Amino acid sequence: MRIGRLRLRGIRQHDDREIVLAPGLTVVRGPNEAGKSTIQRALELAFTRRVTSSNSDLDALKSWTSGDDVRPEIELDFVTEDEEGVTRTGRLVKSFKGQRGTVSLDLDGEVVSDPARADELLAELTGIPSEAFFRSTASVRHHELAEVSRDEAALRDRLQASISGADRGTSRARKALDRAIRDLTTRGPKNPGRVKAAEDGVAAETTAVEEGETALAQLERDRDTLVGARERRVEAEKGLAERRAMLEKARQAERLLAERDAAKDRYERYRQAVQIRDELAGLADSHPSRNPLPVLRQAVERLRKLDSTIRELKAALAGEIEVHFELPPEPTWRPISRASMGLIVLGALVAAAWTVGSFSQGGALPIRYELPITVLYLGGAVFGLGLVLTIVAFYLRRSYERAMALYRLRGDEIDRRLRGRSQLEEELVQAELDSEQQLASLELPDLDTASALLTKEEEHVARIDRLAAQLEGLIGKEPSDALPGLRDAAALEIEQKTAAVDALGPIAKEPRARERLEAEVRDAEMALDRTRDDEANARARVEANQVDAEQVTAHAERLAAWRDELATLERRVRVYEATLAAIERAEQATMKTATRYLEQRMVRDLERATAGRYRRVRVDDKTLGMEVYAPEKRDWVDVSALSQGTLDLVYLAARIGLVRLVTGDRRPPLVFDDPFVTLDGERATRALGLLKELTSDFQVIYLTTSDRYDAVADAVVELAGPSAVDEGAEAPATATRA
Repeated sequence: MRIGRLRLRGIRQHDDREIVLAPGLTVVRGPNEAGKSTIQRALELAFTRRVTSSNSDLDALKSWTSGDDVRPEIELDFVTEDEEGVTRTGRLVKSFKGQRGTVSLDLDGEVVSDPARADELLAELTGIPSEAFFRSTASVRHHELAEVSRDEAALRDRLQASISGADRGTSRARKALDRAIRDLTTRGPKNPGRVKAAEDGVAAETTAVEEGETALAQLERDRDTLVGARERRVEAEKGLAERRAMLEKARQAERLLAERDAAKDRYERYRQAVQIRDELAGLADSHPSRNPLPVLRQAVERLRKLDSTIRELKAALAGEIEVHFELPPEPTWRPISRASMGLIVLGALVAAAWTVGSFSQGGALPIRYELPITVLYLGGAVFGLGLVLTIVAFYLRRSYERAMALYRLRGDEIDRRLRGRSQLEEELVQAELDSEQQLASLELPDLDTASALLTKEEEHVARIDRLAAQLEGLIGKEPSDALPGLRDAAALEIEQKTAAVDALGPIAKEPRARERLEAEVRDAEMALDRTRDDEANARARVEANQVDAEQVTAHAERLAAWRDELATLERRVRVYEATLAAIERAEQATMKTATRYLEQRMVRDLERATAGRYRRVRVDDKTLGMEVYAPEKRDWVDVSALSQGTLDLVYLAARIGLVRLVTGDRRPPLVFDDPFVTLDGERATRALGLLKELTSDFQVIYLTTSDRYDAVADAVVELAGPSAVDEGAEAPATATRA
């Protein structure tokens, strides 16, 4: 962290002073009483002191020229860089006004006004958690180096304080802890320690308390029971009232819903009735036929009968006209019959001849013939052909006979038809005349048109009958003229009931809400009766308990006080013992780390400051005693044998190393109050060059009365000394004569 601007208000000599600091080395120079140490103290307060602090040291910092109501206020602008190299700007304003103190920490636009949180952020940015930690590391005064130079134990305590953040050394802490543990744990009968006295007090009061605790515990349980019963009764009454109100709403909603459903049914019936009525009126005026359905049906049936008669007569007359019949042709079966008989005889003769030839070869006949087998086959084929022709002649003869019979029958039919033709023609003329008269009466061209008209009229009448039946089923004997009014009245009722249901809220839409709430009301009434009984029983038990609670309470309070004191003392003993052990362990671990680190850091700084005279440093792990290697002696010598200026350099190098050790990756500003006052000019210049090198990591603020460091400083801030004198006092001689 590097401070760019520091402003002080109401702090000792600085009523309202603004100081601009360089990022590197800034020398703040001024005579005595110019306010240099006040600046150092103000930085300590800005980084570590909470603004709500009411310590008396803040009163000592108030401005001498301001009023009593003016309190110290510190304002500074700074720049910090995190581990990733990201630079952040900030502004801190602290006003120390006791409990009314305020703080404002603005870090890259994020403002924190909580005192505790602001101090936590500052500790994270600087690595300095407390004021004592700051004063033991980054804030160095020249008189502190002088004190350390006179006592090696003080150096050891200061280094341990730098590691632990404590304000006192561990050597004094160990002595105080040993003495406190001994005073607490002494158990002698004549001079007992505080722990033994507390144990005796606890034992005495325990006996007195145990006798009254049972009655008090019972009384407390009874009172708790009464309070719980009363609360449950109130809750039960409240819940019952709420459920009754909800039940009433549910019943009202159920009634309204039933009435709305009935109105919907009526509306739907009247709406359909109006539609059917209108449709019936339209159908009554739009019959397909001008004649009534019975007349039309009778006429069409008459026309259908006449049409059937006309078709039959025409068919009969058409049959009477066909009087031409052809005579059957000459029969052709006789030649075929004769040919077939000849073939049969020829085949039989061939077979007989072959048979005779076969017998003659065997010696049966005296005459011998020789006929081949093919002759036999030929005779068989001829015989077969003759049989086939015989069959054909038979079928041809049968056909001829049938044709002749039909010819004779048709002749008879022609004779009969000729005799009834005149009568059929008269019937046909009469039927056609009747058909034309019926069509003329219906004003229709033909029977098909009449049949189609009859079908349409039947469908029309059937639809009228169906709609009339539906209308009667919907409204009964209600007059049709009143249907629109009844329909509109039902629609209005639906809207009214719907609005009333919506006004009741969600309960009206919950299914079976009334049944559920009725069950809940019954349960709530039973629960209320039980809570009333419980309350009455609890009240009776409380009134019957006559225990004296004041005396028991007094013993219990004394017992609690003794027990608290005993627990506090025992805890204090444990804390003291654990702290003492932890101090010893931490001292060993931290001192070893610190000594090795200090040796590495001090060698470079001490070599630079002494121009190479001392290049080796050794720090003892247990005593923190320091030794340097003396080139004249060629051996190690204790630093106490060195001059005061050299000793101050050694301790300053140790302090710089401590700052690097305890702050880690944080870089708080380093404030030095003229630690080189005992150095000669040459060593002071080299030491200041050492501080100049520190500015690569730290911002250094050097407070001094000398101007010998101005040349190496990045910025010089000159403070004017006080100019006021006491002009009201008389001279000493004058006062004596008076």
